[in-house]
Amino acid sequence: MEGIAHRTVEVNGIKMHIAEKGEGPVVLFLHGFPELWYSWRHQILALSSRGYHAVAPDLRGYGDTEAPASMSSYTCFHIVGDLVALIELLGVDQVFLVAHDWGALIGWYLCMFRPHRVKAYVCLSVPFWPRNPKVKPLDAMRALYGDDYYICRFQKPGEMEAQMAEVGTEYVLKNILTTRKPGPPILAKGEYGSGFNPDITNSLPSWLSEDDLAYYVSKYQKTGFTGPLNYYRNGNSNWELTAPWSGVKVQVPVKFITGELDMVYTSLNMKEYIHGGGFKQDVPNLEEVIVQKDVAHFNNQEAAEEISDYIYEFIKKF
Repeated sequence: MEGIAHRTVEVNGIKMHIAEKGEGPVVLFLHGFPELWYSWRHQILALSSRGYHAVAPDLRGYGDTEAPASMSSYTCFHIVGDLVALIELLGVDQVFLVAHDWGALIGWYLCMFRPHRVKAYVCLSVPFWPRNPKVKPLDAMRALYGDDYYICRFQKPGEMEAQMAEVGTEYVLKNILTTRKPGPPILAKGEYGSGFNPDITNSLPSWLSEDDLAYYVSKYQKTGFTGPLNYYRNGNSNWELTAPWSGVKVQVPVKFITGELDMVYTSLNMKEYIHGGGFKQDVPNLEEVIVQKDVAHFNNQEAAEEISDYIYEFIKKF
């Protein structure tokens, strides 16, 4: 990770850790769960070497960024507020946005709330999902997948943290990061159990070294999982708060990339939405959808070089 600089900045009332490298137009990278700035290590090096200023924060509640104690401090408004303040602090009007998983969801909110701040968006794994004015998202998920769907299981403060503590931080991170199981993650009743990955083995995939895993573990052992889980616990709050944006179309130019084994891509109705015209209707400037063969959820790490090239090919047009 040579040459990547780290600093702590004040944004929106919290201290945020950012990793950065390079000079030029800003590419802002947003990580997902259960991750850190570190998930973008390969892309930071690749894009900074091609004339960009790559910036990857630890999002609110993660890693070396402050984690407010209150669950209600993790709404989409708080997190987008952090990012708008960060963009201001970087001294630019616009950024190229690249985001994955929860970062991708936050990326869609940023594009909805402050579209003029995003020049173009490379979105990984999680497509835009329009707000249904009639049904709260948690009620919809429970109806589709049942009470043991992972997001439903993440809701009760303290409960999932205790179940994760029983199996240990290293097991949880390894279990989630290495999963290649398609379809919606359904957890064992009343325990973490085999979690997201019933096929977990002792060995790590080639794209995740022992040192990589150890870095994640060291940060999560320090912070715990509450901050990250609080994002999921604000699903219904976000739905209520975003009522004024019901029916809004995202006008930012977008390239969407997912793995064919991705747990989101292989969940109910997702392929139909992505390929059947719904996604393009909600995001009129969706320019390209790429499905990576034999790649799972963490495509920015598993297919790092390919993702870096896809990002560069897209943003260099602007």
